[in-house]
Amino acid sequence: MAAKYDTIGIDYNLTRRADPYLTEQLMTHLQPVKNGCYLDIGCGTGNYTNALHKKGVKFIGIDPSTEMLRIARSRNSKIDWRHGTAENTGLADDSLDGIIASLTIHHWTDLHKAFSELSRILKKDGTLVIFTSTPTQMKGYWLHHYFPKMMSDSMFQMPSLVHIQSAMRDAGFTFLGTETYAVHPGLEDKFLYCGKQHPELYLDDTIRNGISSFSAIASQEEVIKGVAVLRQDIQSCKIEQIITSYENDMGDYLYLIGKNPVVMNG
Repeated sequence: MAAKYDTIGIDYNLTRRADPYLTEQLMTHLQPVKNGCYLDIGCGTGNYTNALHKKGVKFIGIDPSTEMLRIARSRNSKIDWRHGTAENTGLADDSLDGIIASLTIHHWTDLHKAFSELSRILKKDGTLVIFTSTPTQMKGYWLHHYFPKMMSDSMFQMPSLVHIQSAMRDAGFTFLGTETYAVHPGLEDKFLYCGKQHPELYLDDTIRNGISSFSAIASQEEVIKGVAVLRQDIQSCKIEQIITSYENDMGDYLYLIGKNPVVMNG
């Protein structure tokens, strides 16, 4: 995974920027306290770490990719950037007031070990906010019509909501709930379903290169074929029918919020 993102990281920030709405939602769910210390696990090049830092929140950013961290450090030397994983952060017990994990949980190698580690470093009553997509939600992406194998493989790596909830609870977290997110037309962070309402985005090589499903999971044969058909369908307006056929009310992504419960004595 580190090697994959070392390659993707070279041009990652050309299309992957912190979206203002998603940043505000992270703040809303995290509820940071003054003088608190927070972690962005799987921070990548630090887009959301930086966005939250600008709002006055002290952050540590951890990622397994050397290239991603090199870019993150070059953009903001005031943030504490560290090499590590969700399963092995290297941080001290009870040292954090909160943790965010944005579009990274599917890269964790062991959910139970990762959540145990995050519980260890999180203070009691600390908050964990995860932004991800579930396989159930991804079934509703119209990208299946053009890139079926890519989508199947992408869904396979995504843990289900039930699996995430179970692993969180096994690690001692109290699961507080979820909030769905449906991609909005002005989305600035060009992740997988960024083109939900703007299919022409997927015709752009640069945008596809910043999305791991296209750049590291899909075969180039399928991408070339799918893009060609998509281009034709956009020109003929057939794409509108395809998009309509996939409409649903499941949301495209999901926030999951948990708490490290306070241990009551006696």
